[in-house]
Amino acid sequence: MLEVIYLMVSGAVTAHRAAEVAAGLAARAAQVLVVPTPNAARVISPYALQRTPAAHVVESYFDARILPRPTPAPVVFAPCTFNSLNKLAAGVADNLALAITAEMIGFGQPVVVAVSVNQPLWRHPAARAAVATLRSWGVHVVEPVWAEGDYTLAPSEAILLALDQALKERQ
Repeated sequence: MLEVIYLMVSGAVTAHRAAEVAAGLAARAAQVLVVPTPNAARVISPYALQRTPAAHVVESYFDARILPRPTPAPVVFAPCTFNSLNKLAAGVADNLALAITAEMIGFGQPVVVAVSVNQPLWRHPAARAAVATLRSWGVHVVEPVWAEGDYTLAPSEAILLALDQALKERQ
C-alpha cells in the first residue's frame, strides 16, 4: 500500500464523481490528499470530497500535510477540464492542483489525467495537442467516453485501472 496519493479535482460537471475515485484510491494508499482547483469549489463541496475516511482536502500551500513541500507521490487528476488539461500541458501552474501535478511529473511520479470535456472541446485541436504533450511526458491520459449523446468522464474503474497500470510500469 502506498503512503500517499494525490487526487486533483477540477470544476467539471462530473466533479461529484471525485468522491467515488477517492474511495478507490483509499484502497491503494493510507492517505488520499484531495486538491480541488478554485473552480472545483463551485461544483463540489470539500465535505463531499472527504467522505472517504482516508481522504483529506488540501486547499492551501500552507496545509501541514504538504509542508514544507509536497511529498513525491502518484497523482490522479479526475476530472480534468479543458482548461486544466491545456494549462498542465503548457506548464502553467497557477493553482495548487496544477502546481503539485507539475511537480510530480518533474519527480517522475505516475500521473493519470482523466479528461472530462464535451464533444466540441474534445474535438478542439488544443485538447488533442495537450493530450499528445502529456503522453510524451509519460502521463497516462484517460480519454472521455461517449455516453448519452456527449462525452463525459470515463468510469471510475477505468481511471483506477490506468493508475494501476502507471504504478506497475514504474516498478
